[in-house]
Amino acid sequence: MAELPSYSNSNGDNGDDAGEGPDRGLTTGTPRWVYVFGILAIVLVLLFVIIHFLGGGLGDHTSP
Repeated sequence: MAELPSYSNSNGDNGDDAGEGPDRGLTTGTPRWVYVFGILAIVLVLLFVIIHFLGGGLGDHTSP
């Protein structure tokens, strides 16, 4: 199989120098607000389940 030519960017860097230079970190990860809302949702569900099992139930909303 033929090897593809390597093109360089405007700085003359062809991008094959893995591990060299400063570590800028990944910017494509999950945003922090997604984790915060996920944890908040889990806490609210657990709180609802605990109150339900302790006898609080849904209050008077379920009786006619």
